[in-house]
Amino acid sequence: MPVWEQCFRNEVLMQSNSGFTIYRAMLLAFLLIAGIATAQDKDKENSKDACSQSKPASLCNASNTCGSPSTPCDINVKRTSYSSSATPNIPNAKANDLICVKTGTTVKWHSTAKDTGFLIDLGGSSPFDPPGTITGGTEKSVSVVAKTPGCFKYNFSASDSRAIYGMSKAGQSELIVVGEQ
Repeated sequence: MPVWEQCFRNEVLMQSNSGFTIYRAMLLAFLLIAGIATAQDKDKENSKDACSQSKPASLCNASNTCGSPSTPCDINVKRTSYSSSATPNIPNAKANDLICVKTGTTVKWHSTAKDTGFLIDLGGSSPFDPPGTITGGTEKSVSVVAKTPGCFKYNFSASDSRAIYGMSKAGQSELIVVGEQ
């Protein structure tokens, strides 16, 4: 077999092998993206949708219930690298997860981060007394009492007066106020 024919066959084999490798890489990328999308859909199902449930109070349990009418619920609001977070004083609590409180519970919003201010906005309806936007910070905690049972979505943002871009992206979460049962 002439040398040129042998070189041509080797080139064809190399191209078909690299084509197969590209196909496998594309298939792997597709499967990886599909897996990530499915995981994100499951995360969305498990969080941030409490208020769309028919009985949101049924989602409340010991792992997400904060405080009691005799013990305040402390929620630490802070600025993260790219966003804001609100974390209740519940063991193993994660930032921005669903929080449940019982009516009559004092909710204390504060920030343990240095030079941080925050805003909590519950929109048109607030379960708290006094109602309205909650504004506080490192040196100014704000206590409100949960009065109105129901499920409430809230937005919050934190700012760091020392940062170049002090305000961070707003976070969102949900709060369920459980009435007497």
